[in-house]
Amino acid sequence: MEAKALEHERQLTHARGADALAHAIAAADLYMQAARKATTASERARLSRKCSDVLALGERLKANATAASAASRPAVPESTRPLTTSEKAIILRSSRLHGNLFPPWSAAPEPSYFTKMGAEGEPYTDSSPYSLSVEQQAIFTDWRRPAQKLDPGEDPAQLMTAATDIDLAQDLATDCSVVASLCAAIRHLGPKKGSLLPSLMYPYDYKAMRPEVSQNGKYVFRMNFNGCWRHVAIDDRLPDSSTDRTIYVVDRRNPQLIWPALIEKAYLKIRGGYDFPGSNSGTDLHALTGWIPEQIFLQSDDIELDETWNRIKKAFDEDNAIVTLGTGIMSPEEEETLGLVKEHDYAVLDLKQDAHNRLFLVKNPWCDSLVWTGAGSAASLSVHTTGSSFEDMTNTFWMTFEDVLQHFDSLYVNWNPALFTYRQDHHFTWEIPGKTEEMVFTHNPQYSVLSPSKAPVWVLLSRHWQDGELEILRQRKAEEDCRVDSSLATVSKQLGFMSLALFATSPPGTRVPLSEGHRCLHQGPYVDSPNTLLRYEPNTPGVPQTLVVAQGELPLPKYSFTLSFFSNHPLTVSPAAEALAHHVTITGAWTRRTAGGSAVHASYLSNPQFALTLPQATPLSLLLSTDVAELPVHVAVLYSDGGQRVTTVAGRDILGASAEYQRGCTLASLASIDAGTYTVVASTFEPGQLGKFSLHVSAAVPLTLKPVLADAAGRLRTAAPTPAVFGDGEERVRARMGVTRLTRVGVIARSLSNNNSSAAAAAAPSAIRVSLELGTGPRQSVLAISADGEFADASLGLRTSEVDLDPDMIRRYGGFWIVVEQIGGGGSRSGQGGGVQLEVLSDSPVHLDRWENADEY
Repeated sequence: MEAKALEHERQLTHARGADALAHAIAAADLYMQAARKATTASERARLSRKCSDVLALGERLKANATAASAASRPAVPESTRPLTTSEKAIILRSSRLHGNLFPPWSAAPEPSYFTKMGAEGEPYTDSSPYSLSVEQQAIFTDWRRPAQKLDPGEDPAQLMTAATDIDLAQDLATDCSVVASLCAAIRHLGPKKGSLLPSLMYPYDYKAMRPEVSQNGKYVFRMNFNGCWRHVAIDDRLPDSSTDRTIYVVDRRNPQLIWPALIEKAYLKIRGGYDFPGSNSGTDLHALTGWIPEQIFLQSDDIELDETWNRIKKAFDEDNAIVTLGTGIMSPEEEETLGLVKEHDYAVLDLKQDAHNRLFLVKNPWCDSLVWTGAGSAASLSVHTTGSSFEDMTNTFWMTFEDVLQHFDSLYVNWNPALFTYRQDHHFTWEIPGKTEEMVFTHNPQYSVLSPSKAPVWVLLSRHWQDGELEILRQRKAEEDCRVDSSLATVSKQLGFMSLALFATSPPGTRVPLSEGHRCLHQGPYVDSPNTLLRYEPNTPGVPQTLVVAQGELPLPKYSFTLSFFSNHPLTVSPAAEALAHHVTITGAWTRRTAGGSAVHASYLSNPQFALTLPQATPLSLLLSTDVAELPVHVAVLYSDGGQRVTTVAGRDILGASAEYQRGCTLASLASIDAGTYTVVASTFEPGQLGKFSLHVSAAVPLTLKPVLADAAGRLRTAAPTPAVFGDGEERVRARMGVTRLTRVGVIARSLSNNNSSAAAAAAPSAIRVSLELGTGPRQSVLAISADGEFADASLGLRTSEVDLDPDMIRRYGGFWIVVEQIGGGGSRSGQGGGVQLEVLSDSPVHLDRWENADEY
């Protein structure tokens, strides 16, 4: 019987709510039965004490459950989607931050968690280091427990009790966003029904509706970051000062109150210390409360003023929104004139509307700081209103919505997730692509999202914090502090930007290669915050759409993220599939030898070329991107002889191509292409434009993509000493070529009409033919000829096939010549005629003589 009671006690330690109460009652009943059957008085007494202890615990559980129920808020949606093994690993890896471990939240701590002392009866001491800035270190004396400041006999409960309205202030800490967040959230943290605090801070006195003083100095906070709610434990020691300035947040009206400073300490533990490099209040409130953060850029031309005011005012009045503000860069003169601090976060304590104005009650969390002067106010009359319980707080002022729009950069709104019924979380890692693929979406996380209705869908992208970001912030903040034009905004932007975009695709819900040329339904702004929100109403219920995670300049090689989908109807969300199942990526570069420019240049065919082999007919997509954002690029698919290097190009040879020279990246799409081997040419607009590139080719069938060797690869290049120039009336010119041993040769001819050298004529022949001829007279034979014997434009080059020559054969037949022919014979040796440059590719040295008229031979 006692063994059964012990088993219920064991299960009690892992149970919560009604289950815990049931185990307590069952254990007490079993101990009572065992006591009645005990054979000795001592055994009876022991079992009776066990019964009493368990009954007492049951009463506490019952009282706490009742009080917690009374304090509870409307239910918020939790993600019920089962996590994959890789997602669970992401959550666990993200638990470690700044040398501390913040495990995922499992359950509220037991009361004994806050009573158990150390081995020598000492209160709990957190070994985690808290860094201080130089200014803070100058006045720091020691870490002191709040109880040390109480007089003997004073009730410790006063440390958690506010006698009047809370009025928080920031002094020497650099966490204006945190204090602004606490100021704005106080109306949701105070001792009232629906308070958030009972579910965020432990221990908590549910009867008194306030935090409880921990007996051993340990406090636990439930904070939302790095993909889930997490367990954050601290001790109650706060940094003491040798002056009247404070390093932690204080309540001006209730100076003994410490729970705001404990919340601040817990948050700064996960952000790196009291020398906090900076954040924004939307991000901070998301971690502190779990409410959905939205950043509204007040200087944007896209902002809809009436819609913004109406939706925020309605939610604020219904206790479903927490509002804060952030200023941008200002000169010292502007700060003094306006009474506003640059790059500073402010709390919004109240919103009101009268017959003339829409009003914000704004609080500057910085003690003894500037207060809005009203200079240059957009209001026709000075603003005056009464009726708010916050009006007589320090550093508060009323401001019209128009003034807010004029003087603040960002409006941060944190929305109650209880506004939605359903939530779905997806966790993923992202290895940031190299520079050549920054402008395209080949490696970007993408999700197919299907909504059954037109009801609003909100998607929150949260980047997990990691140690490397803090190191970047501190290093670059130190560098900026040394500059005259230093600013926190400049420093924050060093962490890069991210955004969300929603696309309509074909087939629906498939991956998007790049934004250009695709129908973007909704595009969020690129923000330098770790959170960004996309709000939209699905325009095609029942049809999947593609959500793309985009980034710019994220400095670290790898990140973890969480995507949270909020809706009032269940969504179907899954990783987006490729529209074409098979793909190959190949990298390359335009160098001084391979940057041939566009097809109007004779050097076009020296651009990088690739042999593309398709075993069956298929749709085809070719995405070309470069590491130089301003570089105009183009990609084309050409007919060729088995994927060989293309040496001539005619219009009919181009099977498909991208739009004409787009900056940074371009896409070519072919609805269908037959089986075969083709040549792909990647080019820049002008010759000599250098850069690296990635070529991403996709098809519905397996494919191969291989570089085609350049003409000179493994070959000797021998240029004719002078261009071939036709004299007046001449139609054929030739140059003798000699070899010293068996040699394989081929010839490339290019018009010099685009060449500015003095040897080139002003206009090239309209069409030419190049041949390799052995012997003269009756013994003459043509060994190779360009374009199958047709006269053709040589502006992009003409090429003969290759032939084998040996000295004996040349002597036996009386010589070997390169012959160039034109139609019409309208040239002039004085420079008015055309010129053609010849180049011999060979595997052994060759010798070329001067050009001569061949018409007479």
